[in-house]
Amino acid sequence: MDQSLKKILWKQFGASIDMLQNAVKFCPESFWDTERQFGYNAFHCVFFLDYYLTLNPAGFTPPHPFSLSEFEDRLPERIYTKTEVLDYLQFCREKCKNLIANMTDEIYNSNWENESKTMRYNMVEILLYNMRHVQHHAAQLNLLLRENINDAPHWIRHAKDTI
Repeated sequence: MDQSLKKILWKQFGASIDMLQNAVKFCPESFWDTERQFGYNAFHCVFFLDYYLTLNPAGFTPPHPFSLSEFEDRLPERIYTKTEVLDYLQFCREKCKNLIANMTDEIYNSNWENESKTMRYNMVEILLYNMRHVQHHAAQLNLLLRENINDAPHWIRHAKDTI
């Protein structure tokens, strides 16, 4: 896969992840676990970030202490702490960066397909789909922050690091 395309993909996907991270960090503890579900929505986004970054999603399991509740159409057993979600997000950031940096032509030309076969994408398309999902939720979380604490983190133009 072309190195310049890898750099472009990472700069933009990394920026989306960084924006999500900033929104999570910016959230006051007093707002994390309220009826507005900031903490749950942050977890939901990170869970699917991880899932969509998994080359072979059959048998996907998130790291401990997270559950598969997102696949079971239910809330998790508890709202994960901000630290747990930030640690999971950092894990996913590295997973994303490594996937893009080490993407071979074989991976580039392969397809990502979920177990139920309801989603099938080329690898670059699932990366773009995933990036849009992250950005969608980062924007939602920033809106919640604006509405509830009248402040939110700034826009990020590109990832804070390169591949």
